[in-house]
Amino acid sequence: MSGGDSQGHHDEYHDAMVDLLELVWGEGFLAPGGAELVKETVGGFDLTGKRVLDIGSGIGGGDIVLARDLGAAEVVGLDLEPPLVARAERYVAAAGLTDRISFRIVEPGPLGFPDASFDAVYSSGAFTQIEDKAGGFAEVFRVLRPGGVFTVYDWMRGPEPYSDDMRTWFKLEGLTYAMETLERHGELLRAAGFEKIELADDGGWYRERCRAELEDLKGPLKPKMLDLLGAEQTAHFIENWRAMLVVLEKGELRPGRYRAVKPA
Repeated sequence: MSGGDSQGHHDEYHDAMVDLLELVWGEGFLAPGGAELVKETVGGFDLTGKRVLDIGSGIGGGDIVLARDLGAAEVVGLDLEPPLVARAERYVAAAGLTDRISFRIVEPGPLGFPDASFDAVYSSGAFTQIEDKAGGFAEVFRVLRPGGVFTVYDWMRGPEPYSDDMRTWFKLEGLTYAMETLERHGELLRAAGFEKIELADDGGWYRERCRAELEDLKGPLKPKMLDLLGAEQTAHFIENWRAMLVVLEKGELRPGRYRAVKPA
């Protein structure tokens, strides 16, 4: 659930959705886990003084963490949707980080940077919406410097065909997904030339988190939702979360992480 993909799905993150996601996941975030998940996704890789590309930067919360908390010298965020970038720029300005974080509104296709431009490429919840993952990974490989790391937390699928429950959740989401299995991501990373590939299911972390979030949406957060979104949108998002929990519990929706390194 992060803004932008390479296939041209513009304007899918309407204001009500962004407001709701921030209410649940925190200011600046369109994906779960907040600052702690950003740090966990980066893991032990030292970003101090490094140049980092964020693909699907959404509303900028992750970029602030990469620069302020993890020491990146420069972070460049890419997204398809101008309203998301505008909100991200406001948050970055409020954090006093405009000298180290910048954003580009992009169109689908090749990344607009020279070869070997970045020390690291980070993404959260964006490649799940990119149909041409092989092309996307090849571009990431190209813009990384030798020894650079590609690290992602993403929404992936199980191996079985989509069920009616999964299709119901997709409809409620209103977003364009192009999910693959974790194992398929590994195959595509190897084909793109990466090494030291690490693949990890999140071990049910978000399943448990989603269950708690649903209870919050039906309980303590509901008055805020009604005030912010109105009754119809509040009911919609509660049903959305219920449907998401169903496919998480069935193992059809499988959030996880992958990391890979461009050979030195």
